[in-house]
Amino acid sequence: MMYPYMTLWDDTEICHSQILEKDGKQSVEVHFERPADSGFCTSRCSLPEYCWTINEGFSDDEIAFFEEFLHHNAHLIFKYASSGGVHCA
Repeated sequence: MMYPYMTLWDDTEICHSQILEKDGKQSVEVHFERPADSGFCTSRCSLPEYCWTINEGFSDDEIAFFEEFLHHNAHLIFKYASSGGVHCA
């Protein structure tokens, strides 16, 4: 399941998975998606390794921005992933 996290100024939607466990290690998948003329630009990064597993349509500069964004937000994403997403009143 993916939980919504944030929408950026350019309509890029950021979602994250629940906490995933493999071989005793926890991880979270973070998905970025933005509408484009031909469908969607899509990328995915696995935390805490910051391993990009998908990139279709985003530029190197955009991926660099997303990676910096993740470095500033990873602690919150892990927190929300462990509690079922962001809960707003």
